[in-house]
Amino acid sequence: MTDRRLTYLGHATTLVELDGVRLLTDPVLRRGLAHLRRAGPAPVVEEADAILISHAHLDHLDRPSLRLLPRATAVIVPRGIGPVVSSLGFRRVEELAEGDETEVGPVVVRATKADHGGRPAPGRPAGALGYVLLGSASVYFAGDTDLFDEMAGLVPGLDLALLPIWGWGPSIGTGHLDPERAARAAALLGARIAVPIHWGTLRPFYRGARARFLREPAEAFVAAARELAPDCEVRVLAPGTTTDF
Repeated sequence: MTDRRLTYLGHATTLVELDGVRLLTDPVLRRGLAHLRRAGPAPVVEEADAILISHAHLDHLDRPSLRLLPRATAVIVPRGIGPVVSSLGFRRVEELAEGDETEVGPVVVRATKADHGGRPAPGRPAGALGYVLLGSASVYFAGDTDLFDEMAGLVPGLDLALLPIWGWGPSIGTGHLDPERAARAAALLGARIAVPIHWGTLRPFYRGARARFLREPAEAFVAAARELAPDCEVRVLAPGTTTDF
């Protein structure tokens, strides 16, 4: 059995299994979220060694979803967001700033820049990070971000990039990657494999589960990557599916 596995759970929620460590990103584990509805069944995650939170927007730091997870789980967050998570009863909360590192078992977690912006969620600090996971393979979880120059050479020899390609509605605002910009990010990063995330999962309640924005971004990303990042292998995972890397 491989020690390197990725499960795409939908939106920005992934489960990375690397060198015996299970790392869960931006868990959204519910059928509904404010005015949003999930296009498929909610995932079930019983445990992880650490949770990585990229920023405090409601579709990335979801309190009810975090309450479903054991309070002994380590949670890694951008600086200033720790109290939001600690208030839920989590006992091991670590705040990082860009460039900081911490360890989860044999895996090094490094905080990286994210150019996200946007309004902070009410009562929550602003600020966003991406994360690099370094073990027997390297994984970049971008969180929510736009392109930034430092992507070039961010992770030498990067094995796997988890790149957001859309949002939760028919359009996306500033501070996000769309399919073409995500393909450019894959090229800048020099990623061996890219998996699109942040698509195909959430929709406003007034849009149907077959809305075009739930499927077309992935198709557009594949086409753009073929042109802009031809050396990168794109793997499109439907929510709930897994790939080894």
